[in-house]
Amino acid sequence: MKIIVPMAGRGSRLRPHTLTVPKPLIPIAGKPIVHRLVEDIAKVLDGSIEEIAFIIHESFGKKVEEDLIAIAEKLGAKGTIYYQNEALGTAHAILCAKESMQGPIVVAYADTLFRADFTLDKTADSVIWVKQVADPSAFGVVQLNAQNEIVDFVEKPKEFVSDLAIIGIYYFKSGETLRKELEYLLDNNMTKGGEYQLTDALENMKQKGMRFVPGKVDEWMDCGNKNVTVDTNNRMLQFLHQDQVNLVASTVKLENSQIIEPCYIGENVILRNSTVGPNVSIGDHSIIEHAVLTNSLIQTHSQIRHANLDNAMVGNHAIYDGKHTQISIGDYSVLE
Repeated sequence: MKIIVPMAGRGSRLRPHTLTVPKPLIPIAGKPIVHRLVEDIAKVLDGSIEEIAFIIHESFGKKVEEDLIAIAEKLGAKGTIYYQNEALGTAHAILCAKESMQGPIVVAYADTLFRADFTLDKTADSVIWVKQVADPSAFGVVQLNAQNEIVDFVEKPKEFVSDLAIIGIYYFKSGETLRKELEYLLDNNMTKGGEYQLTDALENMKQKGMRFVPGKVDEWMDCGNKNVTVDTNNRMLQFLHQDQVNLVASTVKLENSQIIEPCYIGENVILRNSTVGPNVSIGDHSIIEHAVLTNSLIQTHSQIRHANLDNAMVGNHAIYDGKHTQISIGDYSVLE
């Protein structure tokens, strides 16, 4: 099994954090989004992963590429890097990894996380991960027949047709078949709004009689902007706490301080005269002094002093000393 992970550009909705770090490498409960994503996919697949192919912009740099390769290797897989330097749509992005599209594959967009407990139907030509949502008009959705097979894809329906939203993770029994359909779109210049779309390839495959089924997830967590990323961090901390995962490093130094679980506290963090939690992640080598932190995501090597923070997001190597609450400051920022 291979996993194809289109990562697109750095994204603008999570700035300033994505000015220095691509969104999929932002940590959630101490681990990059894309790392958690491929781990969770591996659990659903219940099988070995041969290769993880990451599709990135060349400007991400060698350090990002090395981090991605390391993520793949931690899962016992080969890591491969492909480039998409021009935003020409989802189909174009996936096809950038055409050399890895052999045998069964999973395509997963790298800005989403999920929790699921279902058995993947590997007899189907494709499985599309979906989540029941309250407002389907904001999403692409699937329609099912009586046999629980997908019979239609509808993009942001104005009238109700289904409440099963496509979350951006797909299984294909044949990577070669998907590759041919994507190449057909590009060869025939079949675009929408100037972009080549994966849904057009899916529709062509369905018209040829291929069988699509849903894979329903229990939780779907977005990382699109600061507020939803902080909320996703909160929810992931709660899930990991329920799973009895130890999230506090043994090297944490507590000085007249309290941790209210669930929290992720990284290596060599110092907490001095502070209360942290619930729902707080603090990266390695950060210092928190005379502060109260709740529902917040603090990255590595940062210093927070004399603060009362809630729904806050602080980057790496940042310094904050003040009275603001719902802050969002990026890497190497100083706010005093």
